[in-house]
Amino acid sequence: MHPRTTHPTGPTPAERLRTIIAAAHSMTVVSDGRYEEVHGLDGPGPLGRIHLHDPAESSGRAGSAHGRDTARIPIRLELTDISPTPVRDRVRARVTLSGLVAAPYRADSDGSTCMELGQAVIEDARGRTYVTLEQLEEAEPDPMATCEAPMLHHLVAGHPELVTLLLRLVEPAVKRGLVRALPLALDRYGITLRLEGRAGHRDVRLAFPTPMTEVDQAGLQIHALLAAARRCSHHRLPA
Repeated sequence: MHPRTTHPTGPTPAERLRTIIAAAHSMTVVSDGRYEEVHGLDGPGPLGRIHLHDPAESSGRAGSAHGRDTARIPIRLELTDISPTPVRDRVRARVTLSGLVAAPYRADSDGSTCMELGQAVIEDARGRTYVTLEQLEEAEPDPMATCEAPMLHHLVAGHPELVTLLLRLVEPAVKRGLVRALPLALDRYGITLRLEGRAGHRDVRLAFPTPMTEVDQAGLQIHALLAAARRCSHHRLPA
């Protein structure tokens, strides 16, 4: 395998959730008994249309402004993270933000809606994880958030031999029965390959030597993994 790293090898649930929000092009909004599919989230993204607040802070402002609690309407935001490559089971994660708003949400509104966040949940291969507003605010979107799709498309369409080379970093036992391998995800910490067999699939994460801080570092980090793969190929038997 490539050299072990001492830094985190993958994003935290809060980072994943924040990145999915940053990269989203659409979401489903459930409010006042209505389902609305909101598209074209380029630019400010979902949190440019709906900004989140702590319920305690919002209640304090409402009480001081009106002398009483105003009625609140439940709202739920649903976002789906889909792999840009044609892997089996392309849904990588589902995100749900639920809370309260002062008035029914309208997608055609020019303004931004204030939402008192009650719960933020991300569901992925690791299970269901709850993320607090504080964790969400502290998390930074991954620098690859808006560049991941074109880079993975380029890797699959233009350089499939590099995916084969990266497989040399995977233990032979894991590759047994392999039918196809495709890149599933790319983030600041590494690249994830989906290994598809006849009976199912599994994901293998290959960590970069160091996490990226800028998109421009992606090429160097991938080349570092490829160099490690070439080195290990000299002393590893094929699966």
